[in-house]
Amino acid sequence: MNNLFGKTLEDIIIICDNLSLPKYTAKQITNWLYNKQIKEIKEMTNLSLKTREKLTKEYQIDISQPLTTFISKDGTKKYLFQYGEKEKVFVEAVVIFDRDRVTLCISSQAGCKLNCSFCATGKQGFKKNLLSGEILNIYRSIDEHKAITNIVYMGMGEPLDNWKEVKKSIQVLTSEWGYAISPRRITVSTCGILPKMENLLNTTQCNIAISLHSAIYEQRKQIMPVENSFPISEVVKFLRNYDWSGQRNLTFEYIVFDNFNNTPQHVDALVKLLKGLKCKINLIRYHSISKHSKFRTASEYTMIAFRDNLIKKGLFTTIRASKGEDILAACGLLSEKNYNYLT
Repeated sequence: MNNLFGKTLEDIIIICDNLSLPKYTAKQITNWLYNKQIKEIKEMTNLSLKTREKLTKEYQIDISQPLTTFISKDGTKKYLFQYGEKEKVFVEAVVIFDRDRVTLCISSQAGCKLNCSFCATGKQGFKKNLLSGEILNIYRSIDEHKAITNIVYMGMGEPLDNWKEVKKSIQVLTSEWGYAISPRRITVSTCGILPKMENLLNTTQCNIAISLHSAIYEQRKQIMPVENSFPISEVVKFLRNYDWSGQRNLTFEYIVFDNFNNTPQHVDALVKLLKGLKCKINLIRYHSISKHSKFRTASEYTMIAFRDNLIKKGLFTTIRASKGEDILAACGLLSEKNYNYLT
């Protein structure tokens, strides 16, 4: 049975046309799905009984609740979802509380194809692209649904590797017929998949965050295989041709590994790469994904010194607060392998 939840207005117009329903019915349906948040088609009471019967023969509203919830000592919450019938996959999402901000870190895939050497999601391998309805199910079914102020596509997966479905989910989140969230409160993170980046920038108003982690070609290639296909120099060259004078934000995410990517040489490489580009560098603490990992967490002193050196060179740089590490919810730690015992 096809899932009606997660469809865009355009999708539902096509469905109505195929079922010989009036075009205006589509907006009635989106109102029920995303504004009134019903759970069954029979609840669409301003549609005729015949119309509801037609819809019910081919579609359902498939909403699933989290399997379980984990709460960190710092208040961060991690939700576990299960998708799929024949081959079950587990997907995690995180809610982060910071004063008046409640941020949902949402996932777009179960696993990831890009195999970055420092990321637990990449190390688990790729399982499944999430459908728009499965992505949006995370948003709708969490306890904090109505309190969410910001959404970041920084959970499991590479959003631009599943751009068709991620784009649909963004349309539902930001459209007046959907959840009407300002796109300025949504950030899409990517390793730099150029063809899809162009479409993201041209068809949405969302903020964008680039996973950088080293501005030195050979070193980035060593830890991020995507550098072979989309070198960061080409990514930045493309970004320089885009107008960043508006309110849309451009951020470069940079995990700091101890004795690896925080030397004066790395400062100079970042300056050369980003100087003059309106952007922010967000330094992130490394969270070990395995006791066998070759990477180590940099000290607080190292993080601050690296930040200050970048600021002195004219690069706007901040250190991201690390939250949820005790429940494996911090950056880079999300993984289906945490739940092998459930399969």
